[in-house]
Amino acid sequence: MIALLLELTGISPNAAEHGHQVDQFLELILWFMLILFVIWSSFFVYSLFKFSKKKHPQANYEGLKADWPKHLEWGVIFVEMVLLFGFSIPLWGKRVLNPPSVSEAIVVEAIAQQFGWLFHYPGADGKLGRRDNFLIDPMNPIGLDKNDPASKDDIVTMNEMHVPVGKPLLVQIGSKDVVHNFYIIQMRIQRDAIPGLTIPLWFTPIKTGRFEIACGQLCGVGHFAMKGYLVVESVEEYNNWLKQMAEMNTDSSPAQKSVVAQLDRH
Repeated sequence: MIALLLELTGISPNAAEHGHQVDQFLELILWFMLILFVIWSSFFVYSLFKFSKKKHPQANYEGLKADWPKHLEWGVIFVEMVLLFGFSIPLWGKRVLNPPSVSEAIVVEAIAQQFGWLFHYPGADGKLGRRDNFLIDPMNPIGLDKNDPASKDDIVTMNEMHVPVGKPLLVQIGSKDVVHNFYIIQMRIQRDAIPGLTIPLWFTPIKTGRFEIACGQLCGVGHFAMKGYLVVESVEEYNNWLKQMAEMNTDSSPAQKSVVAQLDRH
């Protein structure tokens, strides 16, 4: 039933472990809105006939004297409070509290800029190198500190993020310029990228495929073109990709190591 309702409303199928919770909440809202639509539409039609000019040539400005409309309004308020405090806030809390530990999750930095996404992976040492915005230049787009030993084997890609299926993913979101928004509808996740802040976001992909990463905030004249791709693949394919990126770093000259890896868009 949920899948059918979401398909009819044009929402893409879920591809994340927690996504069914979001879909169930959306279904509750859809049913609630449908019930409200039927009630208010019925009342509107009833009013057209009940208070027509033929039956009441002289206008009556006192309105309804019955108590049931007030009870109905309080009932609607009650349901909305249940949806907010019983479902929406707890669901939001699960997405912002208690993220997976670095040891059990794939950690990636997603750095937004006008108008694209930069993704920063730790190398074989498993540690992300230090970044400093004052070090940003055309050859070092995320400001990696070359004096930090942890940054020597780091991998940086542009507009394409690779992750393994079935593994928790912890994304550290930031921005180089203005407020952006990291949004993947199939993963049922969305989080702002705010300059000066690092905001965590996590999910576990359960389906392989290529999913669009959109910017959900109006961020300038090129906002329409700001999109990246999340490539969810098998663990073996992901490890092969990491190996390929590491070999590119090893084979490159020192000046080329900091250049963003422009990945093939299949």
